[in-house]
Amino acid sequence: MKQQLMGMLESRKDEMIAIRRHLHENPELSFQEQETAQYIADFYQGKDVELHTNVGNGYGIIVTIKGGKPGKTIGLRADFDALPIHEETDVPFKSKNEGVMHACGHDGHTAYMLILADCLIQLKDSIAGTIKIIHQHAEETPPGGAKSIVESGLLDDLDYVFGTHLFPTHPVGTIGYRSGFAMAGRTYFKLVIQGKGGHGSSPHQANDPIVAGAHFVTAIQTIVSRRLNPFEMGVVTIGSFDGKGSFNVIKDSITIEGDVRYMTEGTQKIIEQEVRRIVDGIGVEFDVHCELTYTADYPPLYNDPEVTENVVSILENADNPAIKEVIEFPMFSGSEDFAYYLEKVPGLFYNIGCKPKGVERAYMNHHPKFDIDEDALLVSAKSVAEVVCGYCEVE
Repeated sequence: MKQQLMGMLESRKDEMIAIRRHLHENPELSFQEQETAQYIADFYQGKDVELHTNVGNGYGIIVTIKGGKPGKTIGLRADFDALPIHEETDVPFKSKNEGVMHACGHDGHTAYMLILADCLIQLKDSIAGTIKIIHQHAEETPPGGAKSIVESGLLDDLDYVFGTHLFPTHPVGTIGYRSGFAMAGRTYFKLVIQGKGGHGSSPHQANDPIVAGAHFVTAIQTIVSRRLNPFEMGVVTIGSFDGKGSFNVIKDSITIEGDVRYMTEGTQKIIEQEVRRIVDGIGVEFDVHCELTYTADYPPLYNDPEVTENVVSILENADNPAIKEVIEFPMFSGSEDFAYYLEKVPGLFYNIGCKPKGVERAYMNHHPKFDIDEDALLVSAKSVAEVVCGYCEVE
């Protein structure tokens, strides 16, 4: 069955590419993916599966493929939302939706998963176990789609869960993994500082929130350098300081927004505690009113070490020409709401090299010129197929 599955995937490579290009031309933002979700649902119409649509807090879809014999239940996830980016690539299938682009590879994730799922449906009588295909909406925008899909209860019977991501730092054929904490958790914060406006010539009659805000920007950087263990990863970034006004006017209020990254929940708690302490101190020191919004978006992504070791063994011993090397990746400070699935059940989230041919340095995910080598779609499908065959006994 495994040999047959790999042959089927190879024969449908062009179909994967066609689906990817269709989705690339028609991207939709998080929580707005109505047409994309309909396209996915239509793909499964008439097939021998159990189909759940509108799962979670948006357009999530879960497809259940029941094998011919009892066995483990595994989940395979592919996301399908796009980003608010104006595309700058020079491809004939460029985005038709102005200001929206599949700049992270989710079009490719969905394309390979659809074809893999269809092949597994055709061969399901030879599978021992159940496979749940998770087509997830809104990975890019908090609160994301994963948490709500987990909370739906439709994945309560999973034994393992797996996901992949296209990554252009390595060429096609490279698979990158990391055991344990692999990707950072993420928190969003917003601080509104309400002072007292006035004329620039008479600062003593006002209460300048810009000065207070500037002090916050400086003080918050000491959290990582002076409050965290040097061996712990933490990042605090100020992304927006909205204090624009007239050059000779002291503003009444300002708004600061930022981003926090961390590898453990313990680090997250320390950073939050220190942010709140600094905010409280600024309120007293500058006699301003501070309103802080502090929202933990996605938790750190933790790959189960035992599952990771098993999957790496499966892929390294696959004797599959599509898989050229399996290497350990460093920890990555980006975030992924796949972490919510891994909080519930053991599993692995790993990367697929997709660096375009002929380029020395590829544009990274979320760049307006991001592109992939479409040969990576078949690598994605085959690597996940190897995992399926390893975890669901086949005849």
